[in-house]
Amino acid sequence: MMCGWSTAGYALDSEQRRGKALLETLCGRCHAVGETGRSPHVDAPLFRNLGDSKLYDNDFAQRLQDGLTTIHPDMPTFRFSRTDAEAAVNYLKSIQEHKKPKSK
Repeated sequence: MMCGWSTAGYALDSEQRRGKALLETLCGRCHAVGETGRSPHVDAPLFRNLGDSKLYDNDFAQRLQDGLTTIHPDMPTFRFSRTDAEAAVNYLKSIQEHKKPKSK
């Protein structure tokens, strides 16, 4: 028997739902926060494409708490509480699109 993992049809847990709502409120004006759609701001990355290397970096949740900043002058700095940062990262991990290997 083979088992596959897909986020399609996957129900978010309560922490992930809270993280999603938080990101929609704070970031949705510029970023595509969900599993589909384009970012309203042309330079804002899709959250579903952030990648494992960023989200599994132990410092990412801490950077959200300290105030994530970028080189983009029009991006505001948001500071998350520890529990909000953990909820946001948990949600972001749940929606990542993993690239499929190329067929030969």
